[in-house]
Amino acid sequence: MSAESGTSAGAGMGAQNGERGAAADTGAGAGGGGELERINPPHLAPPTGFSHAVRAAPGTMVFLAGQTALDGSGRIVGDGIVEQFERALTNLLDVAAASGAGPSDLAKLTVFAVDVADYRRHARDLGAVWKRLVGGAYPAMAVIGATRLWDETALVEIEGIAVVR
Repeated sequence: MSAESGTSAGAGMGAQNGERGAAADTGAGAGGGGELERINPPHLAPPTGFSHAVRAAPGTMVFLAGQTALDGSGRIVGDGIVEQFERALTNLLDVAAASGAGPSDLAKLTVFAVDVADYRRHARDLGAVWKRLVGGAYPAMAVIGATRLWDETALVEIEGIAVVR
């Protein structure tokens, strides 16, 4: 992996999170019960497309393995970062759903990108994909630059942690 790491990962997600207080946006989870609390202290830079922290009420943690843009036959699909991000995120959401977790249960995501500059250039489009597939609840996130991924043609990989209540 390269030394390039973006703590404002979602800096690739486009839309302003808007959650500034210590107890902002609490989206209901798939399992009912407690909620995830997104924490964005007002003295820090406003998060864009991510939350500074996410506190989970008691629940079951689900660790989601890294997903790339693999189709059902094991081929990487999508010509660019946006298409591959959409497929990787869809795959991650499918795995989460099979584990009983919905999009609002995502507490932490890490995005590995082989070209962080390309990821940043497509921030608006990536943000639009995020909004369409997940909505406005942002997990704690990071984007990490990687020299390559397991599948050599993969441009992005997404892993995460969900909390099902």
